[in-house]
Amino acid sequence: MLLRLLIICVTLCAFGMPKSGRIPKHDHEVRDPIHVFIHFDSDERKVIDSRPLQRLRHIHQLALTYLIYPGATHKRFEHSLGVMDLAGKVFDIVTKEQNLSEDVRKLLPEVNQDKKRTYWRSVLRMAALCHDVGHLPFSHAAEDKLLPSGWNHERLTAEIILSNEMNSIWAGMTPPLRPEDIVKLAVGRRKAPPGMKFSRWEEILSEIIVGDALGVDRIDYLLRDSHHAGVSYGKFDHHRLLDTLRILLTPATSEPALGVEQGGLQSAEALIIARYLIYSQVYFHPVRRIYDIHLCDFLTQWLTAGKFSTELEVHLSMTDNEVTAGLREAAFDSTKPGHESARRIICREHFRVIYERNPSDLQINPESSSAIFHAAQKNFGAECVREDKYTQKGGSLDFPVLQRDGSCESSLALSETLNKIPVFAIDYVFVRPEKRPEAEKWLEEKRDAIIKEGRKKEDE
Repeated sequence: MLLRLLIICVTLCAFGMPKSGRIPKHDHEVRDPIHVFIHFDSDERKVIDSRPLQRLRHIHQLALTYLIYPGATHKRFEHSLGVMDLAGKVFDIVTKEQNLSEDVRKLLPEVNQDKKRTYWRSVLRMAALCHDVGHLPFSHAAEDKLLPSGWNHERLTAEIILSNEMNSIWAGMTPPLRPEDIVKLAVGRRKAPPGMKFSRWEEILSEIIVGDALGVDRIDYLLRDSHHAGVSYGKFDHHRLLDTLRILLTPATSEPALGVEQGGLQSAEALIIARYLIYSQVYFHPVRRIYDIHLCDFLTQWLTAGKFSTELEVHLSMTDNEVTAGLREAAFDSTKPGHESARRIICREHFRVIYERNPSDLQINPESSSAIFHAAQKNFGAECVREDKYTQKGGSLDFPVLQRDGSCESSLALSETLNKIPVFAIDYVFVRPEKRPEAEKWLEEKRDAIIKEGRKKEDE
């Protein structure tokens, strides 16, 4: 330490102090309610200060959820910082010498080379930081309906990472980063542009970010969303989980994958349970879902041609702020496109639930909610009724678990808990608020007959 200070003093005497009189700062940090401090260097700061990243300061993480949970006003920007921080931590843990088996070293030679480890750690952190830059205003709300065919936010993310604006930043980093490598890790194999080939190493690194079971994107959004929504459903012992993450060989294929030591299995179970609970209590709260429907209806009328533009300049200029201004203008002016939908959001006159998924009804008719939806449309008019059906997406919860004897087993073979976690699904039928009393009385009288009649039609 004394030697380092002496060298700095000699250097300053020889070349003079910077004009500001201060030594330039190359390590930076920001405070974060989830991770306390998030650290980054000057190269990474250039990416954080770029237009695509700064735009995320104006994109709500949970769309209009703040209308139900008032604290849920957090943005994609801080989530992206958190994912970058977690990705760096996981990389350091899983590539630590004592955490790597000889079999993994042979299959992933990159872990044995200091220069490659340094390069790929930087790529991983930048991919984690940029993984959400393609998000539309209000994030996931009706993305499928509001983008042209063949587009999604992952494709927009890839386009932005590969753009000239970002290329100049990647080229100026030390070491320079290849944008194609960043795209691979940011979106993963399933969402990558056609023709991109993944090595085993790239598969593992992308799994660190977007993995279905143990990805840090999910870890951060569960912790962050539960914190800001003021609920405990998304919380779990992530410190223990991170410490026990390993690159392991899957029992079935002997291919490397992200897994956990035996002592971390319960923390992994807690993550999956937390995801299930926050889906049921926050993400699929019926009022949140109907606000998404009203927002989609508004945007379909308000946007040119009813779609968001995929031109990067237009995309980067469009945030929640512009949409919110449009909503407020349309809500109080009946001549504006999307007036009714905007009024329902701004004035809290949203449609109300009259029916939701019921296990007893599903035994009689698996499409019971659709039967009630169509019957309600016929009785009250199509403009007075909305339906919302969704089944939770996500890949396999099967990951390798390192046993104390050195063997690897499937998580599904070891965990009864993981095998019993249900897939979360919703079926809602909504009506105009002024029609709700009449609709509830109608449904009370007709419900059984509608469900049974719907089943008969299916059987015919």
